[in-house]
Amino acid sequence: MSNYNINKGIGRTVEFKGLKAQYLFIFAGGLLAVLIVVMIMYMVGVNSYICLFIGSGGASLIVWQTFALNGKYGEYGLMKVGAKKRRPKYIICRRAIHHYLKFTSKSSTL
Repeated sequence: MSNYNINKGIGRTVEFKGLKAQYLFIFAGGLLAVLIVVMIMYMVGVNSYICLFIGSGGASLIVWQTFALNGKYGEYGLMKVGAKKRRPKYIICRRAIHHYLKFTSKSSTL
């Protein structure tokens, strides 16, 4: 009889080196953006030491901030913070209160 490995991570969120969920996309996208910026700077003719400094500094900043956000907000916390910013602080009601307190009879709705 054959032995098959069972994937015990079914239903769990993706995790890599402690980074969970959307932080992986922030991490990968940030590193890719730094790489593209350094490549463009090198092709334009910027000094290679400046490109190296900006690339290593940008990459280390991305890594540091991503892990800091992951530690501070957790798996779903960053989405909750974004949702809280989009929620209105209060609802404006400009109609008079008596408009809402009108009672209508069933015979007048015909």
